[in-house]
Amino acid sequence: MFQIDLVFSLRLEHTLPYFEYARGMVRHAFTGLLVLVAASVIATAQDNIGHERHLHRANEPHERAVNDGTRFTTNRDSSVVLPLPSEKDAFSFVVFGDRTGGPAKGVSVLADAVRDTNLLEPDLVMTVGDLINGYNKTDAWMTQMAEFKGIMDQLLCPWFPVAGNHDIYWRGDGKPEGEHEKSYEMHFGPLWYAFTHKNSGFVVLYTDEGNPETGEKNFSKPSANKMSKEQLAWLQETLTRFGELDHVFVFLHHPRWIGGGYGNTWEPAHKVLVDAGNVTAVFAGHIHRMRHDTIDGIEYVTLATVGGGQSNKVPEAGYVHQYHIVTVRKDQIALSSVPVGEIMDVREITAKVSQETGWLADQRYAVESTVQIASDGGGGGEVTIRVPNPTSRSVDVAVSLDAADNWWSYLPDHAHRTLEPGEEASFSFRVDRLGGALNDRFRLPDLTIGMDYLCEGHRYAIPIKRTAISVDVELLAPDLPAVERVFAVNGTSGVASVPSNKFDLADGPMTLECWFQADSFSDRTGLVAKTENSEYGFFVNKGQPSFSIHLNGRYIEVQGAAGQLKAGQWYHIAGVFDGQEVRLYLDGEQIAAAPGSGVRTPNHLPLMIGSDVAGSGAPTSYFDGRIDSVRLSSVARYSGQRGSPARNPAPDADTVLLFNMDAQVAAWLYDESDNKAHALVYGGAHVEDE
Repeated sequence: MFQIDLVFSLRLEHTLPYFEYARGMVRHAFTGLLVLVAASVIATAQDNIGHERHLHRANEPHERAVNDGTRFTTNRDSSVVLPLPSEKDAFSFVVFGDRTGGPAKGVSVLADAVRDTNLLEPDLVMTVGDLINGYNKTDAWMTQMAEFKGIMDQLLCPWFPVAGNHDIYWRGDGKPEGEHEKSYEMHFGPLWYAFTHKNSGFVVLYTDEGNPETGEKNFSKPSANKMSKEQLAWLQETLTRFGELDHVFVFLHHPRWIGGGYGNTWEPAHKVLVDAGNVTAVFAGHIHRMRHDTIDGIEYVTLATVGGGQSNKVPEAGYVHQYHIVTVRKDQIALSSVPVGEIMDVREITAKVSQETGWLADQRYAVESTVQIASDGGGGGEVTIRVPNPTSRSVDVAVSLDAADNWWSYLPDHAHRTLEPGEEASFSFRVDRLGGALNDRFRLPDLTIGMDYLCEGHRYAIPIKRTAISVDVELLAPDLPAVERVFAVNGTSGVASVPSNKFDLADGPMTLECWFQADSFSDRTGLVAKTENSEYGFFVNKGQPSFSIHLNGRYIEVQGAAGQLKAGQWYHIAGVFDGQEVRLYLDGEQIAAAPGSGVRTPNHLPLMIGSDVAGSGAPTSYFDGRIDSVRLSSVARYSGQRGSPARNPAPDADTVLLFNMDAQVAAWLYDESDNKAHALVYGGAHVEDE
């Protein structure tokens, strides 16, 4: 245990045992923010004007100890000398911003910050005021005070209050002298005080003394923001006593140094701090956003909020619920900011938590859709999704539908439910489209599934999954264009998907064929495929054409020469299975063949035009270029050494799918076969003139 020496008596009642505080996780607008905690060496460069001390600069390394042969051991032979860290004393403390001015749920944000801080285990926690909403009378003030202290007392370490205007200002009749000052000092502590810890000083100031002549408390008037002679003299005396300390840190509520409504009232106090020579940083709150200033070598730091009113205007620039971690060494400090709720409990992420959250992230959902859209763009139906919870913990689930096309309506617009371990729930929605043409502005609704995995002290957000709902659409045959049109894909996301339940290819002879022109070839490139340990597909990996079909539990693959295909050139490719042999044709000439017979292995995955398909049904291994005249047939259309492929074949009785790419109708490629299994286009793919 460390010792704290109080300059003025301050009763500490903040050492209750820690327990995990149940709360709802606060979500923030930014993701991908790397949290550097107490060991962080992020520091702000100092001006050092008027100071003789040296503070750590961001581009300077920490002091390293010299290896003396007593602290490092190995039985390996290496010429590399690994520098060891300094063994000099260091410690960290946390600073909380304003709790007030926001909604009632701000106390849960404060509880999250307490949970985070207990995981960091700093030596102590400082605040910068506005602890309670205040602006009330004694009874309401007492209730809010007890609520705040009840949460803060869950800290493992001591915490120290700072008085802000919300903690002091009275509203209503019967206002006593000093407003809530007596209640504050009775339950929180002195209005100003100081203490030392590990050769550092901590000074708490009071910035709502009010107008010395009228007693008015008003933080927006310079006349009410002057530090009293009594407090200023105490500050000067305290800093003199702290003169041999490595650092002095000052805490107050109002950042008077920023001017504005404060005027220049901070100047006398600032001069005292500069003259002391060892004041390292000053911390304040009130403005509910982060700000950093360096004045005469002193770092002036303003915090945002831990539950207070927060606009989240620019979260990445400090408009966010956050707290500061200060790491202190003899000649330097490090400052870092952590968004509330971002600290992860390493001990909580057990093997089971890691495994079960992975299950939820990889989970596939059964979706049933009976939505039918007519050629005039109107229609509707039902969408139902079944969501299981295969884990040992409760899971919060939220499901909704959304589309950029405002002709759609949903009932309900969203659904939410907590699933107990092993429970499964169905979420059903009525989906209607009131009209609107099937044109380029048409968009299918997305079904979104959000999920939180609930632990005792934390909820783990599972990445949201989005998928376009399946729709039976009645498309009118497009007018034939005056020029040849082709389907363009971008090699990264563009694809057309044909649902498996929209067509049926009977077991037995078959032909898959298309025309294509590549802009480039990657190591693994799907062209037209339904392969996933089953079915059939074309690949053109590194410019090598191949056709695969899964027969009797294994793939039969036929392929051309490596690098046979060239970018920028049109080719026709055909894969044929006649019941006894698998053949590959390029531009009508047979280039490979292999014996093959047996039963084709089916699957329920979509046929992808422009990629391969993953086991989840998502596209993968994208093609980069243009595709035309994709035809799937229930007959072996090519035999012998040569054939005569057509650029725009006509459908016949053996045609299962046929996409001549003459036009894209709304979100679909038109299927000319009798199945009318129109292919859904997404990811930036589109039809264009050749």
